Amino acid sequence: MRSTTADAAVRQGEPHTMPVRQPSGPVRHAEPAPSLRRLRAACAALMLARHVVLGAVIAVLAPTTVQAQAQADVAFDWFDYRGDDAVFATPLPAGHYRNPVLAGFYPDPSVTRVGERYYLVNSTFAYFPAIPVFESTDLVHWTQIGNVVERREQLNYDGLGVSRGMFAASIRHHDGRFYVVGTSVDSGGNFIASASNPAGPWSPLTWLPSIDGIDPSLFFDTDGSAYLLNNGPPEGTPLYEGHRAIWMQRFDLATNQPTGPRKVLLNGGVDLASKPIWIEGPHLYQRDGWYYLSCAEGGTGPQHSQVVLRSRNVWGPYAASPYNPILTQRDLPAERAHPISNAGHVDLVDTPDGQWWAVFLASRPYTGERYNTGRETFLLPVQWRDGWPSILPAGEPIPYHAQSPRGGKTPADQAPLSGNFTWRDDFAGTSLQREWLYLRVPKQDVANLRARPGWLTLHASAHGLDSTSTPAFLARRQQHTRFTASTELTAPTQAGVSAGLAAFQNSNAWYALGVRRNGNALEVFLDKRDGDNTATLAHTRIPATTQLRLQISGDGGAYSFAFDADGRGWQSLRRNDDAGMLSTAQAGGFVGSMIGPFAQLEPDRTKED
Repeated sequence: MRSTTADAAVRQGEPHTMPVRQPSGPVRHAEPAPSLRRLRAACAALMLARHVVLGAVIAVLAPTTVQAQAQADVAFDWFDYRGDDAVFATPLPAGHYRNPVLAGFYPDPSVTRVGERYYLVNSTFAYFPAIPVFESTDLVHWTQIGNVVERREQLNYDGLGVSRGMFAASIRHHDGRFYVVGTSVDSGGNFIASASNPAGPWSPLTWLPSIDGIDPSLFFDTDGSAYLLNNGPPEGTPLYEGHRAIWMQRFDLATNQPTGPRKVLLNGGVDLASKPIWIEGPHLYQRDGWYYLSCAEGGTGPQHSQVVLRSRNVWGPYAASPYNPILTQRDLPAERAHPISNAGHVDLVDTPDGQWWAVFLASRPYTGERYNTGRETFLLPVQWRDGWPSILPAGEPIPYHAQSPRGGKTPADQAPLSGNFTWRDDFAGTSLQREWLYLRVPKQDVANLRARPGWLTLHASAHGLDSTSTPAFLARRQQHTRFTASTELTAPTQAGVSAGLAAFQNSNAWYALGVRRNGNALEVFLDKRDGDNTATLAHTRIPATTQLRLQISGDGGAYSFAFDADGRGWQSLRRNDDAGMLSTAQAGGFVGSMIGPFAQLEPDRTKED
C-alpha cells in the first residue's frame, strides 16, 4: 500500500512538530524595571559571546564533517564480466541463432512489431529502472533503448521483497503510439503507460484500480476497438488452490480506463475438470478471421506450459486447440544433458513476410531445478497446423540454436546478450550503462560518475544488502552458469565502511566479498547471508593498500572468491561455496542472481539512518 506523507516521515525518522496554541486575544506586556533591563542586557551579551564561540566551533567542525562524508564514498575503477558456458562454446551453424536470445534474468517477454522493427519488454520485479524496452530488426539481436519507468517519483518499493514490484507487462502499438500495461504488485497495482517513441519518454503510470489480478494485456481489433485482458480470481469461490480465470473488458484510450462489463473468457484452464492451475499471461491475436487466445498454464515452474484457444467472436466462446499444450518441457527426462525447463509465458509476433515467431521464458538449471540465471527470454518459430499455432511438439527439447528468421539485419552496435561474451564497464561516461539496476527505487543518488571522472563512486549506506530499503548496490544479471566477475576499487579510508562485490538473490540470500579498514591494515572478508543469519566465512588481514581487485567466479553450483592487492596476483579467499543457495529453488522468488559493487556503513559500528 502507498503510505501517507506523515507515515513516510515517521519511517524516515523526521521530527513531528506539535502545533503551538496561540493566545486568543492581544497580550499586553508590562515595561520591565531598569534593573531588569540591565540584567537582560548582560544576558544578551553572554548569549552573543556564546554564539560567536559556537560559530567558531561549527566553522572548525564543518570541513571535518564534509571530509567524513567524502571518506564514506568508495570509488570503483572498472567492472568486468566474462561468461563461458560449455553449451555456447560450439560454433553456430551458418544462418542459425542461439537460445536464449536474452540470457539471464529477463523473464515474461512481450513483443510487438512496427514495420520492420520489433520491440520487447521484460519484467523487473523490485529492481529499478523498471521494464526495459528492447529493439531488434531480426528478433535475435536486441538493443535496449530505454525503460518504461525511469522517474523515481513514479514508484515506491520501500519494504518490498525482491520478487514483488513489477510483474509481467505487455507491449502493443496502435495508431502511432506504443502502450505498455502491467502490474506493480504491492505498490500500486495494474497500470497503463504510453509513448510515441519506444525509447521514451514514457507517460506517467495511470493506475487501473478496477482491475484486479496480474498480467494485463491490450488487444486492438481491426475496427480500432481496444480490449484489456488479465488474470484474476474466478467468479464465485475458487474450486481449488491455483484456480484463476482470464477476464476481458473494453478499454477506453481517451480516459485510459476500462469500460463496460467484464467477461470471463477462460475459467481455470483448457480443462477445468483436471484442476489446471495458474492460468495467466493472456494475449489475444487475430488471423484469418479467428481470434486466438494464448495463455500460460501450470505455474512458472517445471509444470509450466502454453495453451491456445480460438473463436470467431472476440467475446467467445473459445475452443481449445487439439495440439495443446503448444509448448512445454514437463514431459522430458529430468536428467537430460543441458536441460531447458519451465518454458511458457509466450507472446507471438508476425514478420513482414508472414512468418510467426514466439518469445517465451524458460530456465537453464545446472542440477535438478537449481538455476541462478533466472528465467530467460527464448525464441522459436511458430508452425500453423489446421489453423492452429504450434511451437514445439510434445517431448521435443527446446534447441540451443535454430534457423534464424528471414530478412533480419544485425545492428553493428548490439551489446552482447546471448552466447559467451565479455562485458566491461570502465565508467567513462556521465550516466550509468543500461545493464545496471538499483535494488528498489533510490530516494537519493547512491551512485555517481561525476565525482571522480572515469570512476564509479558509491555513497556508503547504512542500508545493507539485508535491508528492505535501497542499499548502495549496483546490480547486473548473472547470465551464465560459468562466469567470472571482477572489479577494482580504492579501499575505504575510514573504519566502519566496507565495500566490494556481491552475488545477490534476495535480502536473505547473498554473498558479499569485501574489504574494510582494520586499524592500520585492511581486512578482506567474505560474508554469507542465508535466511536470517549473516556469517563471515573467511577473512584475512592485508597491508594497507590503495588499490584492490576482487573476483567472484561461478561454475554451476559453486562460487569461488579471490582478491589481488596492488597487482601481486590473485589469491584465493575461499573456493567452491554453495551457489545453489542463490537459486530460486532454494531461495524462492522469481528473479535471477545479480552481481555488482556495493558500499555500506557497517551496522555494528554505525547507527541506522
